[in-house]
Order: sequence, then structure tokens, then C-alpha cells
Amino acid sequence: MVFSAFERMMAFRYLRARRREGFVSVIAGFSLLGIALGVATLIIVMAVMNGFRQELLTRILGLNGHVTVFSNGPNFFDFETVAGQVRGVPGVVAVTPMIEGQVMASANNVSGGAVVRGATAEALGQRRIIADNIVEGSLADLGDEKILIGQRMAEKYGLRLGDSLSLISPKGTPTAFGTVPRVRAYEIGAIFSVGMYEYDSSFVFMPLAAAQVYFQQPDAVSHLEVVLDNPDRTRSAMAAIAGQLGPGYRLFDWQRTNSSFFNALQVERNVMFLILTLIILVAAFNIISGLIMLVKDKGRDIAILRTMGATRGSVMRIFFMAGASVGVVGTLAGLGLGVAFAANIEAIRQFLQSITGTELFAAEIYFLANMPAEIDWNEVTSVVLMALGLSFGATIYPSWRAARLDPVEALRYE
Repeated sequence: MVFSAFERMMAFRYLRARRREGFVSVIAGFSLLGIALGVATLIIVMAVMNGFRQELLTRILGLNGHVTVFSNGPNFFDFETVAGQVRGVPGVVAVTPMIEGQVMASANNVSGGAVVRGATAEALGQRRIIADNIVEGSLADLGDEKILIGQRMAEKYGLRLGDSLSLISPKGTPTAFGTVPRVRAYEIGAIFSVGMYEYDSSFVFMPLAAAQVYFQQPDAVSHLEVVLDNPDRTRSAMAAIAGQLGPGYRLFDWQRTNSSFFNALQVERNVMFLILTLIILVAAFNIISGLIMLVKDKGRDIAILRTMGATRGSVMRIFFMAGASVGVVGTLAGLGLGVAFAANIEAIRQFLQSITGTELFAAEIYFLANMPAEIDWNEVTSVVLMALGLSFGATIYPSWRAARLDPVEALRYE
């Protein structure tokens, strides 16, 4: 073994608290606690950031296409022909003609903005994030006079199945007396909840034919939503679609549409990683200070060990093990604490909310109804290796100083 039984015995003996060297052991304890908390916090924050991004990505891609095709003209009349051409592109799973428009929704003396999306019942059924999250009613109940709304919108307007929601379009009907806004009431046929506040509180789905009538776009749609087999290959798919369609169309992928949002998440994630790494770095400095004090207090013991035949390498290994053991134990403790906390973070949040009586994760602010966490074991491995590397690095200089101590000088001044 690299460390002999004698070296292990001396290293762990120096770490035990005694009346004379008790302060050194206290510093070692705080160093261990600091590394454990730093590693645990870093794992938890990275898991929450990964879960937050993954949940948002899943919901955004679940309700929106990976590639959106617009016509250069005001109306998209030849959408059936274009959809057939896009379906023939390799990698395309589905193409959905859709009408989208902003309206004002009103019911029970409550008004607010909303986004109306019109699509066929078959297309809505293929969107699993919608079809699998119907909390009331059914997609089969939708018709020309029935619509699908989010659960939070239903709660906001006080609506239930069978109630009516009035939709007011800003693009009204021109008359001799001016433009008259289009107002139409629709019955609530179903209610969904995808767990993302923006969609659950402001999105309204209706059949494509009903949307064409409401927005006065007969035989036309606003765009095509294209779903790919791999959302990460949008660039190659867009190039293939553009080559298939030719000029006269504009294409946007989900990365471009949501680039500012995901870039902000990435910047925040990198900054949090850097800040939390400083916690581990501070704990590593505590290991250095603790070991330096330990070497100073053990000067006489080092001199005796050297006169009894201990080599400089043996002395260095003793103090290296004394400092590194603090880092290893702290890192392993932080690993266990961080993984356990991240795996049960939603239950912990609910428990803390029940005790404090406050909402710790508001859906209006964070977009999601539940606090997500996804552990990336590659990141966990990187955090553990970084913590161990800082801990080992912090022990090198004090251990080297202990090995270089002159026995004669140490005994003379002790």
C-alpha cells in the first residue's frame, strides 16, 4: 500500500482532539463541514438547474414544433401542399397546420390576454403533453363551439366544464361606423394542465375550422409546425426543408425562437457554479491553515520521529493523509447529502412550505408548478473530482514543510 499502517495510525491520531491541540481539530472539523456543504450545495443547484431546463424544454417542445414554417405572404393558403412536401423530408415526424392569434378573454367580470391556437383534433391528440394531461373533459368533446383551456385559466376566470368564455379579437370587422371587435363565446369542452404556468394560464385551443372562422381566414393557416425525430438536428432539417420548398417561405427553429431564454439559463447556471465553487475553495484554504498549525504544534513529534528513523517521505505522507482524509470524508458526506436532497427536493419543499406557511416556488415566477431536479452523474463526478483535487492540493505545501523540518532545530526551540 502507498501508506503504511504506522503512517495511517499517526495521521488519524493527529486528527483526534486533545486538550492541547483541540483548536486544530476544530479547524479540521469546520473544514470538513465546509467541503461537505459546498459539494452538497453544488450538486443540488446543478440538479435543480438541469431539471428546470429539461422540464421547460420538454414542455416548450411538447406544445410547439421544432421548426416553424411561415409563408412570406399575409395568409398561408397552400398549406396542404406545403405540408405534404415537408412530410417527405427525412427526419420529419409530423407537420401540423395551425392558426395562432392573440385575443382578450373575458368571463365572470374577469378579463385578460390569451393566445388562441387552432389545430385539428387529430393533431392535438398527437401532442402527448396535451392529450395525457387532460384533467377534465376530453379532446373528443371539442367542436366548433367548444374549446380547450388551461387549468389555471379556468381557476382565474372561475370556469368549469360547460361554462362560456368570451374571446375578443383586436382585429375587428370594418363597418361604416368604424371597426367593430369580433366577440364570440365558446363553451369549455375540456381543461388541461401541463405544469407550466404560461401555458396553463393563457393558452386556448380550438378546432382548426373554428379558428379559421373566428380569425376570418377561410382555407388558410398562419404557419406550419414541424416535429422532428431529433430536436437537436434542427439546422440540417431546416436546410433540407428549405431546399424542398424553395423561396417564398421563412423557417424558424425552437432554438432561435427561445434563444434568449435558454441563454439566460445557461449564464445563470455557469455563474452559480462559479460562486458555489468558491465555497469549496474556502474550505480548502481552511485545510491549509489547519495543517500548518498542526505541523507547528507537532514540531517536537516530527523531530522525534525523524531521529527514530522515519524518512522525510514518511513524515510527508503522514500529514498528507491527515489533511486529505478531511477532504475525502467531507466530499463523500457532501455527495451523499446532495444526492439525497436533490432526489427528494419536491417533498422537502412541500414540508418546508407546510411549516413556514409561505410559497417557496411560485409558479407565476418560475413557470413550473413543481420544483424539478435532474441529477447528471457526469457533473456529479466532476464536482467530486474537483473537491478531491482542491483538498489534495491544499495538503501538499504543509506536508512538504513538515517533511523539510530539521530535527535538531525543532528540538532546540521546543
